[in-house]
Amino acid sequence: MRILFMGTPDIAAACLEALYAAGHEICGVYTRRDKPVGRKQVLTPPPVKTVALAHGTPVFQPRTLRDGGEDANIRALAPDLIAVVAYGCILPPSVLEIPKYGCINLHVSLLPKYRGSAPVQWAVLNGDAETGVSIQQMDAGLDTGDVLVCEKMAIDPEETSGELFDRVTAVGARVLCETVPKIAAGALTPTPQDHAAATMAPPLSKEMAEFHWTDSAEHIHNWVRGMNPWPSAWFVTSGGRKVKVTESRVAESSGQAPGTVLALKPLTVACADGAVQLLRVVPEGSKPMEGSAFAAGLRLKAGDTL
Repeated sequence: MRILFMGTPDIAAACLEALYAAGHEICGVYTRRDKPVGRKQVLTPPPVKTVALAHGTPVFQPRTLRDGGEDANIRALAPDLIAVVAYGCILPPSVLEIPKYGCINLHVSLLPKYRGSAPVQWAVLNGDAETGVSIQQMDAGLDTGDVLVCEKMAIDPEETSGELFDRVTAVGARVLCETVPKIAAGALTPTPQDHAAATMAPPLSKEMAEFHWTDSAEHIHNWVRGMNPWPSAWFVTSGGRKVKVTESRVAESSGQAPGTVLALKPLTVACADGAVQLLRVVPEGSKPMEGSAFAAGLRLKAGDTL
């Protein structure tokens, strides 16, 4: 099929590579503009652009599609289908109506749950037992289109957002490639979403990554998993020091007050209910270390308040 692809980050690049490998004709690629990256602010192309150029596909990087400035170009590309994966720009009705088979979007949740930009992270933050990928027929709303295909995936209770995202990426690329020929064959029945059951997955921020010992152990553990690799869950010690936590485990508590150090190897801290083992931490201004090494540096002992 002749496909116009729209996407930006790593997951989109993986899906684009899979479409090339499946033998589809990629007539063009739309992606976001190059951005300065790192301390030296080196202007860096999005992953999708790198993949497209390696295959000799024309790349377009407009600021927006909503002003109609790209409509003529998209019509000239004459795609049978537009495939969208984490593009980052809204497609207006004038674009949605161009391809013969319309526009489809790969969304990494079980729609209508977790519409928005961070569905994988929120599934982990909320301690969900499963997630999945959905292929939707796009409409003018945000992740509101009819669902064409949906595939579920279990979430391991110790899995981080980063680890889950790697698995979701592989599944999403496969499902997208399996869906395209079914669309051409007319073998799929669109299923309207239950909009009343919709939930949102807003972007994460460094501020919302903070947790408190008065939270439950399950909440803290899910926050550590869900905020990994970015922005990393963190707390402030009784001495005012900010500490990121990148790995944790839920443990039992003997009913001590929240924040009480229960053990040092591994560093175990009481919460509102239960306790949490801090296995890997990053103290402010320091390198990553084991929680027990952090405790030794502060000369903590059982019964202290962290």
